[in-house]
Amino acid sequence: MRHLTPTQAWTWLEEARTRSAQDGSEGPLFVDVRMEIESLYVGRPPGVENIPWYEYPDLTPDPVRFATAVEQEAGAKDRPVLLICRSGKRTLDAGAALEAAGFADVAHVVHGFEGDLNEAFRRSSVNGWRFDQLPWEQM
Repeated sequence: MRHLTPTQAWTWLEEARTRSAQDGSEGPLFVDVRMEIESLYVGRPPGVENIPWYEYPDLTPDPVRFATAVEQEAGAKDRPVLLICRSGKRTLDAGAALEAAGFADVAHVVHGFEGDLNEAFRRSSVNGWRFDQLPWEQM
């Protein structure tokens, strides 16, 4: 699994989208592994697909279900997949599950969407997608 900073991930996505537009290929699948409510209310990058690693009320990962859902959305296991979560921790487990299921090109966003906690236990103030001021939307 590749570990990309938020800025590296955004650059990679934009370059892949440009190539896809030019040659008609399919670009990477960008997956938000957070619960749906997190993705909608906290915010998310544009163009991301929400496929939760786990969901309320169980809060228990199901690696086979997750890999199956990603494969259905991706269309093939050889399509590059980029994962993002809140802080970059869930994506490590989710990415390992995808690799175990046979996905060939998996990357994740280090520090995730909100990043690490600061001394006051707040996110988006140390690192992460929002901290780097990359595009995002909120419901």
